[in-house]
Amino acid sequence: MNWKILKTKAEYNKAIKRTMDVFHAESGSPDADELDLLLLLVKDYEDKHIRLPELDPIAVIKLKMEERGLKAKDLEHLIGSKGHVSSILSGRRELTLKIAQKLKNYFQLPADIFLPAA
Repeated sequence: MNWKILKTKAEYNKAIKRTMDVFHAESGSPDADELDLLLLLVKDYEDKHIRLPELDPIAVIKLKMEERGLKAKDLEHLIGSKGHVSSILSGRRELTLKIAQKLKNYFQLPADIFLPAA
């Protein structure tokens, strides 16, 4: 097929389907070349048309705490006093850059979770 820039949802869906069909193409084959092109076209369409929801950093932190079976007291060594941890987790106090950095490292989260969308 002669692929071109994807402009409609139907074209995008067709490209996604074809991408899945040739996903395991042997390197250097015509299907592999087509896969490379499809991946670029799909990424371009998604960058232009699909907006991911913004994540709430506190909700992400709470989810990570739940996954690891942590309590608020387990964050005191990162954030400070019990009251300070409670204030941050309840949203009464803003995350500082320093605390965001510590939490990012501790939970191994991407930094953009703590950065406002541009």
